[in-house]
Amino acid sequence: MERLIFMLKKRFLLLFLVFLLTGCGYKKDNEINNSITNDEKENINGTDEIMREEKEPIDDKINSMTLDEKIGQMIITGFDGSEYNDDMDRLINEYKVGGVILFARNIEDSNQMIELTRALQENNNNIPLFISIDEEGGRVSRLPDDIEKFPAAFDIGLINNDQTAYENGKEIGYTLKRLGINLDYAPVLDIYSNLNNTVIGDRAFGTEESIVSKMGIATMKGIEDAGVIPVIKHFPGHGDTEVDSHYGLPIVYKTLEELRNFEFIPFVKAIKNGCDVIMVSHIILNEIDSSNPASLSKIVINDILRRDMNFDKVVITDDMAMGAITSIMSIEEACIRSIKAGCDILLLGNAYEEIEQVIDSIKLKIYNGEISEEHINKSVNRILELKEKYNVME
Repeated sequence: MERLIFMLKKRFLLLFLVFLLTGCGYKKDNEINNSITNDEKENINGTDEIMREEKEPIDDKINSMTLDEKIGQMIITGFDGSEYNDDMDRLINEYKVGGVILFARNIEDSNQMIELTRALQENNNNIPLFISIDEEGGRVSRLPDDIEKFPAAFDIGLINNDQTAYENGKEIGYTLKRLGINLDYAPVLDIYSNLNNTVIGDRAFGTEESIVSKMGIATMKGIEDAGVIPVIKHFPGHGDTEVDSHYGLPIVYKTLEELRNFEFIPFVKAIKNGCDVIMVSHIILNEIDSSNPASLSKIVINDILRRDMNFDKVVITDDMAMGAITSIMSIEEACIRSIKAGCDILLLGNAYEEIEQVIDSIKLKIYNGEISEEHINKSVNRILELKEKYNVME
């Protein structure tokens, strides 16, 4: 514990100097919307979807886009290689994907990473890309070895200081931004409530809702204030599972009321504090929708997340190549069902070889009327608004 605090103090010295120069600071506890009423627990503001005022420039952009360009914006893909190559060029200029995700296979060192992210944006002839990564700190880190690693979320939770969590998140954001990354799949808002759960474990901020909510929101704000898009995950909560969704399909047997009173709470609080992107996991809520993983469930995404929780921003899937999906259906079918359920972005980090089939499948469903182009336009509008907010469009 003393070693962790020493490491954090070393990290945050530079940030302290930045604060002195910029006057930037974090909201105190009483300024953070970290409360939830009993009525919200019961129905979490069960009202109609928020009507959003559309910005004219984005409307004009969408109206000028081809169907291929619209569908491409709804895909974030992985790729092979650590230098810009023909395969990458085909992904971004032929398939017109809206973003990429970097894995260890794409990263050598900081200089190489900067060159790669610069090449991706410079060679892209379309709307600027999301360039994303998993950087939670701890064991889920894609940073090159020449950058000092950040502490695990659970260690931040043990300190239980929102200023520390905020500054750690902000330094993560600054580090990623310097490397050309504009979207981070963090923080984790799962509550580590099942000690047999090895996939989450120390990736969570703690075992209590209050700690997870406070530390998670502070980290989210820090990443955001560094100019990087934080993605909170893994809705509706992966903390009480024993099966790793990378390899199989986890099932949660809690009732809707139980979920509202525990697993949902950090996500509800994050929504009230302005989160922009939520990742939906591949887990089955047996008492709510026993037929579909959450990432493919209209009940979970449209009815609970969008309608009841009033979340009308970007929803992204977890990687569609994970065993939880591929063990029960094809990736193309899963992508179609996810779009119908209300997801805006399909993460195909390890399924990039199937992008052409996925795009063709989506187009076929649009042509035969199963998915309306208006539905696609709504997702693209959310995506472009997100890119505009974080200056990705520039």
